[in-house]
Amino acid sequence: MLRRDFLLAQVAAGERVLDLGCGLGDFVASLDRHGCTAVGCDVSEEALRRARARFPGLELVRSGEELPFGDGAFDVVWAGEVLEHVQDGLGLLGEVHRVLRARGRLIVTTPDHGRAKRLLAGLSARAFERAFDPRSDHVRFFTAGSLRATLAAADFSDTAIASRRGVLLATTTRV
Repeated sequence: MLRRDFLLAQVAAGERVLDLGCGLGDFVASLDRHGCTAVGCDVSEEALRRARARFPGLELVRSGEELPFGDGAFDVVWAGEVLEHVQDGLGLLGEVHRVLRARGRLIVTTPDHGRAKRLLAGLSARAFERAFDPRSDHVRFFTAGSLRATLAAADFSDTAIASRRGVLLATTTRV
């Protein structure tokens, strides 16, 4: 609910929006109902199969390291709970930059690994093991500062980041 409400507050009807890492398609469907021209993409063919079964008629495509879209194809890219799963975050952000139109917006959410969470992981063996379980699919851990620096390194600007209920909520603009 928090993430969906954040996303929908950032987009307007009529905008072309890419849901990067769309999974089972819930956010693509929400964007579509909101009046956006929504496209979902994911690396998982199984996730896309399930999304197509749940939401027939939505545009859902498989992606790899390169996004299968032309330069400047989108007004907005939504990367909800995606960046922490990606080995080459700057490479992915470069592709996002490419498919966004000039002054297009990137909307991001990712778990917040702020001061309290880092302190707990440092003081508690159990919390450390949970946070850094090698079987986890999280390969990146962000604070507001590290997320801002990552987005700046990928040529995004006018970045606004808030933390709510353990989630970083960010908006930024393609330079």
